[in-house]
Amino acid sequence: MANDQIKFGTDGWRGVIADDFTFDNVRRVAGAIAAYVLKHEDAQRGVIVGYDTRFASQHAARVAAKTLAGAGIPVKLADDYTPTPAISYAVKTRQAAGGVVVTSSHNPWNWNGMKFKSKLGGSAAPAIMQIIEEALHAVAMPSGEKAAIEEVDLKQPYIAAVCAFADVDLIAKAKFKFGVDAMYGAGRGVLGQIFTSRAIQHVAIRQELNPLFPGINPEPIEPHVALLQQTVVKENCHAGLATDGDADRIGAVTEDGSFVDAHKVFSILTHWLLERKKWPGEIVRAFNTTGMVDRIAARHGRKLNECPIGFKYVTDLMSEREILIGGEESGGIGYSRFLPERDGILNSLLLANVMAEEGKPLGQLVADLQREYGPHYYGRRDLHISEDIKQSAIQRAGSERTKRLGPYNIIKKEGLDGVKLFLDAPTNGNGAQPWVLLRASGTEPLLRIYSEAASPELVSEILGNAEVFVKA
Repeated sequence: MANDQIKFGTDGWRGVIADDFTFDNVRRVAGAIAAYVLKHEDAQRGVIVGYDTRFASQHAARVAAKTLAGAGIPVKLADDYTPTPAISYAVKTRQAAGGVVVTSSHNPWNWNGMKFKSKLGGSAAPAIMQIIEEALHAVAMPSGEKAAIEEVDLKQPYIAAVCAFADVDLIAKAKFKFGVDAMYGAGRGVLGQIFTSRAIQHVAIRQELNPLFPGINPEPIEPHVALLQQTVVKENCHAGLATDGDADRIGAVTEDGSFVDAHKVFSILTHWLLERKKWPGEIVRAFNTTGMVDRIAARHGRKLNECPIGFKYVTDLMSEREILIGGEESGGIGYSRFLPERDGILNSLLLANVMAEEGKPLGQLVADLQREYGPHYYGRRDLHISEDIKQSAIQRAGSERTKRLGPYNIIKKEGLDGVKLFLDAPTNGNGAQPWVLLRASGTEPLLRIYSEAASPELVSEILGNAEVFVKA
């Protein structure tokens, strides 16, 4: 595969194993990263390299480590499958020049990839990724005096840090019981270790190593969390907590087995931080994320920033100013005062922390928010369509001639990342202002439609109308 065919998405490079994701291509990407580090960072600070539980991840991490060391850059290589946020934590605390994670996050079993983390301990800024991509296309493969590769435990220091950030003792006192689902990913055993050490009741599922992720994609959304939903109900848990393939995203389940989307988790944590913790800082959300957070921020007089889709844009803002909390639609949430990085493990602990402090199971926290800030419901559809249809739909949606979607007038349009249409659909009193967002993937023949409204039925109707519009 030619270097110009290796495409970087919102968080690094991903490809199909053996087809795109080959050891040769891992070397190429690692060579481009080495070129960036040598030119723009203090290379002697070294690079941290980690990997998830996917097929060939461990071997690919060694290939990447050897490429970096061959360029004269010292490497600290994880000695085990490690959550992505633990790699980022190591980059920041060890003051490394950057970090490389071999992972394909929530993608299906036959995918793998590589993420690059900046020296700040989070997703590299778009400007950095552009430099790395240019080095890749220039076939950069620097060599120097061979540097050392040292294998280190990156998990235990990270576990100590998240336990210090969340109030784990308070969680233990609350006597709640949790379902914990690692989805066969890099979070395996981590929450279990933390809960066991504090005698917190829990039932752990899908912790074993199985790179086929049998029956699921390791993405903590429906339908992949079905086993967690069943487990929570069967074992009488007060909540279920799931992390994705590389453990940087969270998914959750209420005590009756209902799925809690990332928007509600983000809203619960934002509300709690402002009401209980009263920590300083602004709030950031991605363009496709819930308007409930806007209402929570407004009530507490906090500035709300909206950014394009991709956690690197949240990280970018975190490097400039104090961000209390930043979140995205796919379950990535982070905090300036911990790490400019999304973190499924930490957010699982913080969600348990809120339950403990409020003395309520997760379903009650969701119901309280819906009552206080108005009902907000969310949905998403992924349309696998041709490039022509995809581009036509985006163009038509943004056109001045398009003034209605189905039976509803379009009140306004926004184009920060895709085309967002605000509709004059019912709000059921003080419910969500209805909107739909059409966003084309830059790397595959895929168009995503997102919508938020005041009832699940209305969300479904708006998504249906949007799908008809796209295919018209």
